[in-house]
Amino acid sequence: MGLYRSMRAVTGASGSGAIDWSAVAEATKAATDPGSLDIDDAEREGYATDVRDARNRVREVSGIDFDLPETVEIINRHHWTDNNVETFERVMAPLEDHVGMFPSAARKINSGTMTVALSFLARNVLGQYDPLLLAEGVGADEHALYFVHPNIQRVADTLDADNDRFRRWIAFHEVTHAAEFGAAPWLPGHLETRMEQAVDRLADGDVDRETLGELDTTMTAVEGYAELLMDRAFDDEYEDLREELEKRRQGRGPVQKLIRRVLGLSMKRRQYERGKDFFDSVADARGIEYAGKVWEQPENLPSDDEIEEPGLWLQRMD
Repeated sequence: MGLYRSMRAVTGASGSGAIDWSAVAEATKAATDPGSLDIDDAEREGYATDVRDARNRVREVSGIDFDLPETVEIINRHHWTDNNVETFERVMAPLEDHVGMFPSAARKINSGTMTVALSFLARNVLGQYDPLLLAEGVGADEHALYFVHPNIQRVADTLDADNDRFRRWIAFHEVTHAAEFGAAPWLPGHLETRMEQAVDRLADGDVDRETLGELDTTMTAVEGYAELLMDRAFDDEYEDLREELEKRRQGRGPVQKLIRRVLGLSMKRRQYERGKDFFDSVADARGIEYAGKVWEQPENLPSDDEIEEPGLWLQRMD
C-alpha cells in the first residue's frame, strides 16, 4: 500500500517547476516507515547527556568555545523528510526554470528521482548537524541538530552494538560539526556561495568543475577535522563501531550501492579518509589547537594539494 501511494504521488506531480516538492514529500513518506519514537525518559535524558558531554569534551580538546544549536531534536524518518525536503528545495531552486521540452513528463521523472534519493537517506541517516544553509530569514549563526532515533536503534541492533554506546558515538560526531561551524562563522556563507555558483552553472547546462572541486576540498576539511576531534574527544575506543558500520555499507546490494554512488556517499567516505590523514599529520606536527587555525579565515582552508601534502599547508601557515 505504501509503494502504491508513493507511485501515485509521483505520477500526480504537478505545478510549474522542475520538481513537485509536495509530491516528493508525500511519496517519500508513503514509501518509508516512519519508525517508532516510543522512548522512555531515561533514553531521552541519555541523548541530552551525550550531547552536553560531547560539547564539554570537544571544547576541552579543541580549545574552541562554541555553543550547541538551540534546536536539538530526536526525530523519526518522516520528520527528517519534512526538514530535508525544504533544504533540497532551497538548494535546487535555480533549476526550477529548466524542465525541458516535455515539462509534465520531466517533472514526474525529476520528482520520482528525488523521491528515491530522499527515501534512501531517510532510512539511513543517523544524525544530522544542519547549519540551515540558504534558508531565507535565518541568521548565519542558526543551526540545528537532529537524531533519527529509529535508524540509530536499527543500526545498533544490526551491528549488535550496545545501544547507549552507539548513540553516544553518533552524538559526539555531530557535535564536532557544531564545533567547526562555531569556530568558523564565515563557513556557512562560504559554502552557500559555492553551492549557488555550482547550481547556477548547472542550470545553464554547464558543470563548474572548479567550484565543485573547492566544495569537495572544503568538505574534506570539514569531515577530516571532525574525525580528528572524535579521535581525541570520544571517551571510548570506537574503531570497532566504524569497522562494523563500513562492513555493513560494503555488504549492501547492487541497487543500494548504486544509490550511494549517485548520491555521492562514496565520495563522503573518501573525504573522511583524506581529511583525517591531513589533520592527523597537522596535529602530530603542531598539536590539535594549531589544527584549528583552518577555521580562522577562508584563506586558511587547505588546497587539494595541501591535503595530499600537509607540510605545504604548515609552511604556508608558519
